[in-house]
Amino acid sequence: MTVTQHGTFDFTLMYLTHAAFRRDLGRLADAVAAGRACTKGAQAGWTVFKDQLNVHHSVEDAALWPKVASAARGRPDAVALMAEMEAEHAALHPRLDAVEAALAHRGADLASRVAGLGDVLERHMRHEEDSALPLIEEVLPPRDWGAFRSAMARRQGVRGAAMYVPWVLDGLGPADQRRFMIDMGRRVQVANTLVFQWNYKVRHLWGR
Repeated sequence: MTVTQHGTFDFTLMYLTHAAFRRDLGRLADAVAAGRACTKGAQAGWTVFKDQLNVHHSVEDAALWPKVASAARGRPDAVALMAEMEAEHAALHPRLDAVEAALAHRGADLASRVAGLGDVLERHMRHEEDSALPLIEEVLPPRDWGAFRSAMARRQGVRGAAMYVPWVLDGLGPADQRRFMIDMGRRVQVANTLVFQWNYKVRHLWGR
């Protein structure tokens, strides 16, 4: 994929995190089609996907959308868009619960529930990429974008970063891998090489 920087904002992490969600939904659908959805590897992959989605959306709801809405005060269209972002996040919860239940009980409707989750999440991510990110560039002070990134890092913590970094890197091409790791900084680069990658690989997410 190609990730571009717009103005003063670099949305590399946002685009690559979205790419990882799309990748895992594809792997889940493949596992369902192959009858492997209840294997240990697929279950582990699903758990990481859910955890990362929860972190990503909860920090957006708490530390990003309210600041964008405040910065766009006086623009009803922008405030409405931020409300749509939060509503779309909320709409994902029952879809996630439906897939979780079907996985736990080996439900015959698992494939349709996975497809439903994929449709809702894809529509949301495209809406965010096409509408919310341009609005952020237009109205949000750079310091508030930095504060959001800091809030995301605090929520992940060291333990979360140890999973997030190799999870995003999984399956990326060399150019996107380089850009992501530059964004992460030198300390994370070293930790990923020495520890994170090994810990990620031994979990064999999705049976890999």
